[in-house]
Amino acid sequence: MLRIALQSKGRLNEESLGILRDSGIKVEESKRKLLSKALNYPVEVIYLRDDDIPHAVASGIADLGIVGHNEVMEKGENVKEIFKLGFGKCRLSLAIPKTENYTGLSYFNGKKVATSYPAILKRFFDSNGIDAVIEEIAGSVEIAPSIGLTDSIFDIVSSGSTLVSNGLIEVEKVLDSEAVVVAAPDMEAEKEAVVADLLFRFESVKRSRGKKYILVNIPNDKIEEALKIIPSMKSPTLLPLADKNWSAIHTVVDEDQIWDKCYQLKKIGAEDILILSLEKMIL
Repeated sequence: MLRIALQSKGRLNEESLGILRDSGIKVEESKRKLLSKALNYPVEVIYLRDDDIPHAVASGIADLGIVGHNEVMEKGENVKEIFKLGFGKCRLSLAIPKTENYTGLSYFNGKKVATSYPAILKRFFDSNGIDAVIEEIAGSVEIAPSIGLTDSIFDIVSSGSTLVSNGLIEVEKVLDSEAVVVAAPDMEAEKEAVVADLLFRFESVKRSRGKKYILVNIPNDKIEEALKIIPSMKSPTLLPLADKNWSAIHTVVDEDQIWDKCYQLKKIGAEDILILSLEKMIL
């Protein structure tokens, strides 16, 4: 039985359970349980705080973990990042009060910086020759400057709205992060086979996200133009229609381009365009 450590609550919990579900793995409802078993796959899930997941994997409590890259870098545990999941994207950045005049990294010399990621920040400052005072805080880092505790902060940034609402401005990005799968350095061969299948499923789900399946009826003399608008992944799928002057093209398009592609196709004479959801994409 393969054991996977997931965040007990929060965004990564929901998205991690989501990719397991989309991969065809049905996990029992947790309802505050520490452990949940999959109903149709040799996997069980252990729910932990996100900052405990790297240690749990390194110490053998869990075989795999889904956790932010930022936590892996902060904890420095002996684990391997084996797959980037594509969700939970954020960055770790330095931010200062918006009323301050930022002159570059030297600004932080002699300053106090609040953070929940002291190890990452210390490495960054050391590598850039910055002598600052790092104040470790667990939670609500963004309020530290406004109450006079520190001069600046180093924290996770997603949209940046939290910084704005606290009168701060992002000045230096230090680390990009996203959810990753981490594994123990040594694993039994039997479990490695399950991990390989699991990552195959994850990859198929990840490829399909942000994509749509499109079917287009097109006059035969416009096929080449259509393929320039919606190029296929390898070779185009062309199917003849009952009307010998028409064919159907099947392909996959990025979701954020779908309306523009449809407009261009209509302009060259395409008809009966169907757009379908894409659940899995296996190459």
